[in-house]
Amino acid sequence: MRIDYPYRDITSGLGFPEGPVVMKDGSVLVCEIKNNCLTKVYPDGTKEVVITLKGAPNGAAVGKDGALYICNNGDGFAWGNPGGVTQPVGGNPGYDGGRIERVDLETGEVTELYREIDGHALLMPNDIVIDRDGGLWFTDHGTRTERSFVHGGLYYGAPDGSFACEIAYPITTANGVGLSPDQATVYVADTETGRLYAYDIIGPGQIAPQNPFEPGAAVLAQVEGFKRYDSLAVEENGNICCAGLTPGCITVISPEGKEVETVAMPDPFSTNIAFGGPEMKTAYITLSGSGRLIAMDWPRAGLKPNFSGL
Repeated sequence: MRIDYPYRDITSGLGFPEGPVVMKDGSVLVCEIKNNCLTKVYPDGTKEVVITLKGAPNGAAVGKDGALYICNNGDGFAWGNPGGVTQPVGGNPGYDGGRIERVDLETGEVTELYREIDGHALLMPNDIVIDRDGGLWFTDHGTRTERSFVHGGLYYGAPDGSFACEIAYPITTANGVGLSPDQATVYVADTETGRLYAYDIIGPGQIAPQNPFEPGAAVLAQVEGFKRYDSLAVEENGNICCAGLTPGCITVISPEGKEVETVAMPDPFSTNIAFGGPEMKTAYITLSGSGRLIAMDWPRAGLKPNFSGL
């Protein structure tokens, strides 16, 4: 069921915004991937660059210590405007390697935590969620050449940079990541396959062993029709809201893997969704193709991220 909900523009003129983080004061931090910066957007639409980074922030989350933890994709995209829509069109010769970083929002200090895991370089880390113990669960989207993909996967890291491990590899184009309300399941959205994976968590940085003879066992959903999933957010009731690329939409999937609804978006590159506002029923959505942040009254409450203070 495809639905059109009314929305309101908050701001425009952003450089391929992603990774929205709703703050206690009602502002929203966004990752401007194309502009290599973190930007605070106030409720009245005013914008303030918080910090310009080497590389490019792709996803972000507030940690147990109040710092912002980001997926830095190493400025790996070349940019174009096919059809009048801003979008990645290939690799950037200036790419300087993906990494996970900690940003102190008070001082602006940036600390690199992880650039390789288990002896393998991170390629283009994409999205991140933080569990109730402060652990970092994040995806690596991988890179692409003119004629091939180099795959990434799902990873876990301690927030102090002391330990990280590979959780699931390969995933064709691992993108959004989220945790179920009981923190017992980690979800990963795969862009090019249109699949939503669900892995049972059995410990910090550990998922239940996967049967190599049942590679599809972790697929929670693959909704009928063409979908390219980007990032995601989880509702309080456990539904998973997957932002979509071409077509632009938010697909809501139940914990049982059934499509609840598909919400149409006014941009073919609706890349991410985050919840805030009264009763957590305001959805903040990044429309990257047109460089906008919009808000939409959502029919169900979103799940409060750990340590968000919301």
